[in-house]
Amino acid sequence: MFNRTSLQVAAALASISLVSGCGLFSDNESAADQRIVVGTTSSPTTLDPAASWDNSWELFRNVFQTLVSFPTGSTSPQSDAADCKFTDTSSRIFECTLEDGLKFSNGNPLDAKAVQHSIERIRKIDADGGPNGMLASLDTIETVNDRTVVFKLNKPDATFPFILATPAMSLVDPAEYPADKLREDGKLMGSGPYVLDEYTEGESAELTKNPTYKGFADRKNAGVTIRYFKESEPMVQALKKKEIDATYRGLTAEEVVDLQDASDANEHLQLIESTGADIRYLVFNAQDTTVAKEPVRRAIAQLVDREELVAKAYKGTAEPLYSMVPKGIVGHTTEFFDRFGEPSVSKARDILRDAGIKKPVDLTFWFTTDRYGSGTALEFAELKRQLDSSGLFQVTLKSKPWKEFAADYQKGQYPIFGRGWFPDFPDADNFISPFVGKQNALGTPYVSPEITDEILPKSRRETDRGAAVAQFRKAQEIMVEDVRLLPLWQGKLYIAASEDIGGAERALDPQTVMQMWELSRRASW
Repeated sequence: MFNRTSLQVAAALASISLVSGCGLFSDNESAADQRIVVGTTSSPTTLDPAASWDNSWELFRNVFQTLVSFPTGSTSPQSDAADCKFTDTSSRIFECTLEDGLKFSNGNPLDAKAVQHSIERIRKIDADGGPNGMLASLDTIETVNDRTVVFKLNKPDATFPFILATPAMSLVDPAEYPADKLREDGKLMGSGPYVLDEYTEGESAELTKNPTYKGFADRKNAGVTIRYFKESEPMVQALKKKEIDATYRGLTAEEVVDLQDASDANEHLQLIESTGADIRYLVFNAQDTTVAKEPVRRAIAQLVDREELVAKAYKGTAEPLYSMVPKGIVGHTTEFFDRFGEPSVSKARDILRDAGIKKPVDLTFWFTTDRYGSGTALEFAELKRQLDSSGLFQVTLKSKPWKEFAADYQKGQYPIFGRGWFPDFPDADNFISPFVGKQNALGTPYVSPEITDEILPKSRRETDRGAAVAQFRKAQEIMVEDVRLLPLWQGKLYIAASEDIGGAERALDPQTVMQMWELSRRASW
C-alpha cells in the first residue's frame, strides 16, 4: 500500500502495523543486523571537512563526530563528543570537556589536542569555498588538559556552539589529516557512528558500524550503502524496483506528486514530508539605477503572489515565505504579509504613481539553470507572468549555469536575481547576517548599520536564543522596509522509502542532514 506521512503524525503511525506479512529475516536476526541502501542525488565534493561548506556534510555527519550536535528533535546544540558551555556572561569563552575514552576508528585517542588540530587546520588551510568564514569570531584555542579545550572569541557570539555543531567542524585525527594541507588520498576516517569502508566518487559509499563509537546515536541498522545518482529519475525507478530502500534529496516536484498517487506503481512505498529550512528569494541590486528606486521594489513586493507561484512551479511541494527567517526557526515572522497583505495591482499602481515612475518599468530577472532544480525556470516564468500581466512591469528573463551565474552576481552584474539559501545552522542569525553589510554572501552591498552594528551584536550576547527574538523581529522589520531582499518560498523535505523501512520520520536532523542510524528494516510487514 502507499503511505503519505507527515512528521507531525509519524510518531503515532510508527507504532501501528498497517499490513501484516511474513518475517523479512530469521528469528536469530534483528533490525539492527540489517543493512539499508539509500539513494541520493547529493554527492560529496570533498572528503576533507576543512574544505567542506556544502552537501559533503551529509556523509560527514555519519562518519565523524563534532563537539556538539543536533540530535533529532533538538532545537539547540547538544553534547556529542563533549559537554560544552560558555563560562562567562558575555558569550566569549566557550569550554568543552571531552567524553572519557574517545577514540578514532583507527584506535588513536580523540583528545583535546586533536580537537585543537581539527579546528586550527580549517583556519590555516583556508580552502576556497571552505568553512573558515564560519570562524570569524574565533580568536584562540587552548588545551587545558587531555580532555578540556577552551575557545576564546574576539567578540560575543552565542551562535558559536551552532557553528561547532556543523559537520564542517568534524573532529579528525592529527596523524591522518595534515595541519597545513587537505588530505588527498581519497580516504576518510573519524570517530562517528559509522566507518567508511569503501568509497567510489559519484557512485557509492559503504558504511558499517564503528565498533569503538561512543556517542548519542542509537544505530538501528548494521550499516548503510549510499548510492549516488546524477539524476533523480533513475533513483526513483531504483526505489520502485526495490534496488534501494529510501531516497534523500533530489526528488523533483513532479516526482513527489507522482509518489503521492496511490496507484499500483507506488504499492509498498511511503512518502515522509517535513518542513524544510531552505529558502528561495529575490535579490535587488541597489547599484542598478532602476532597482535603486525603493518604490519599484515595493511595487514588485506588492504584486508577487506566492501562493500561486508555489502552486504552479512546485505543485505544493513548497510553501509561501513572508520573511527571510523561515517557519520552524525561532524568530520567524510573516512581516512581508503583514506589511503588504494580499497581492494587489491597484496598490502597486498607486506606489509607482505616487513616486512619479512611468509604466511599464523594464526589468531583467536572472536565475541559474542548474543549481536548484527544474522548478527554477517555471518559477521565474511565473514571476514574469505575474508582473507583466499587471501592466506595470515588463520583465526579461535571462539565465546561466551556476558557475557563471555565481561569478557574475558576485561582481554586481545583475539588477535582480534569484538565490537559494541552505542554512549552516538552525538559528535566525544565519538567515539575516549573511545578507547584510558592505561585504556579504550576495555580492551586492546592503548597508544597514542598525542591523549590523546594533541588532546582531546584541542578539549574539544571548545564549538563550529565544531571548533574542525581539532583535530578530526588529531586523526583519527593517528588511521589509528596505525591500532589498524578497522572500518567496521555503521548501518541504521528502523521504521516499519502502514500506518496510522504519525511522525515516526521525532521520532528518535540524540541519536537514540525514542521520542514517535512524533507519531500520521492520522485522515483519
